[in-house]
Amino acid sequence: MTPKPRYRRTDPDSQPPAASLPPSGGPIVVPVVEFTIGADGAMTVTVDGVPHLPEPFAPGWRRESFPAILDALAARYRTPLRVQVREADGSTFTDIITPPRERPTVRPWEAPVPEAVSPPMSAAQPVLHQVAGSGFVPGEDVAVAIIHAHSDASPDGTARALLTAEQAAAAVTGEVLLLGRISGTLAVSRLL
Repeated sequence: MTPKPRYRRTDPDSQPPAASLPPSGGPIVVPVVEFTIGADGAMTVTVDGVPHLPEPFAPGWRRESFPAILDALAARYRTPLRVQVREADGSTFTDIITPPRERPTVRPWEAPVPEAVSPPMSAAQPVLHQVAGSGFVPGEDVAVAIIHAHSDASPDGTARALLTAEQAAAAVTGEVLLLGRISGTLAVSRLL
């Protein structure tokens, strides 16, 4: 059986879809952050050619300030940043930094909804289902789909996952996948 390709096949005569413009109608612009580091470790920072200075009365930027500056700019712009670093020896480094994902926060002004208190029930022993596969890179992170958990491959490259009855019931097809995040190995197992 020939494995399916990982890419999507298209008709060679078809045209790619037209790129949609942002709501403003203009092109998408990624801010360019340039760090220029001197031989003594002092650093200048510009954002789209405009100097980005430290707070008033704060010491000048140093190499050690690099992560804090990137975090602050990523949080401020909330968009990917193109980062260019120029070292004193003339070497350069370029990368795209993405902002951290926003997570929902608890708002203190919103009153929590009280939950109904139910009497304690005796805990039943959980029923676990084992899913196993082989061919993984030893020690690699193995995803269990519907991704309820992650497991590590053993030194011989095998992996297994234990699912509760509730998790197994969520697999409506009765199949569970183990996916090696490094090797790309995919094992499909049928729940009994």
